[in-house]
Amino acid sequence: MDRLTAMETFVHVVETGSFSAAAKRMGVGQPAVSKGIAQLEARLAVSLLMRSTRGLTPTEAGLVFFEKAKRAVDEANGADDAARGAGNGLSGNLRISAGVTLSRLHIIPNLGPFLEQHPGLNVDVVLDDRLLNLVEEGIDVALRIGNLSDSGLTARKIGQSPSRVFGTPAYFERYGEPHTPADLLHHQAVIYSLSESTCWPFSQGAHQYPIVADGRLRVTSSEGIRAGVLAHHGVAMTAEWMFAPEIASGEVKAVLTDWELPPRDLWAVTPTGRMAGAKARAFIDYVEGVFSR
Repeated sequence: MDRLTAMETFVHVVETGSFSAAAKRMGVGQPAVSKGIAQLEARLAVSLLMRSTRGLTPTEAGLVFFEKAKRAVDEANGADDAARGAGNGLSGNLRISAGVTLSRLHIIPNLGPFLEQHPGLNVDVVLDDRLLNLVEEGIDVALRIGNLSDSGLTARKIGQSPSRVFGTPAYFERYGEPHTPADLLHHQAVIYSLSESTCWPFSQGAHQYPIVADGRLRVTSSEGIRAGVLAHHGVAMTAEWMFAPEIASGEVKAVLTDWELPPRDLWAVTPTGRMAGAKARAFIDYVEGVFSR
């Protein structure tokens, strides 16, 4: 097995988590993959993989090798794409990560034209609201909303959404509609428990009026926020993106719209030190166009 093929095999094993899944992705037998990894470790004289309850995971040396091997494979594929000509589209696999609600409402429904433009490209969408380790999970590009706390990322801002307080007409009919931020202290909030703070920082001109939201229902995902609000359990402060269909239908409404809340930024992130390959760049450009519309 030549060096580049060995690198590509190792990348597939790390991304899929098993020899059998990597073999299926590559269209070869599992023994060929196992033998290739064994030869690679023998050549490098270092252990790259370890077995755990989660399957195969890279060692510390394996993570370092994966980062550089992934870059080499991406650059080689990019060279192939350039030689074939842009008109032939991209090919291979693109692994992306995004939150469940963002993916369900805005990414997956709008993938059609992108996939039609690149018929040779397979897109693997990892739906998870958690901040995954991009290297360990084999992610080419992740979409994240809000502030970025991980300095080990290369980030590009591709969109922005206003933040609002949302509730259903039925909820406001029963409990009244708030007219000032202080009124929210008498309302139930659906709380996103993974957030570090429940402070909702309202402002109006130079006047700042932060309030600490409270509620009996706390959830760990954006889908839980949506479900709680749509079930009339309370109000939530979130990006307009998260309730786009219900805003259009009137199923939810924004309140306190004469007060401002910090907008939510949408970022496309890749591991630091890795130049985004042609597939990742094309996807990022496409998603940016979707949100600009």
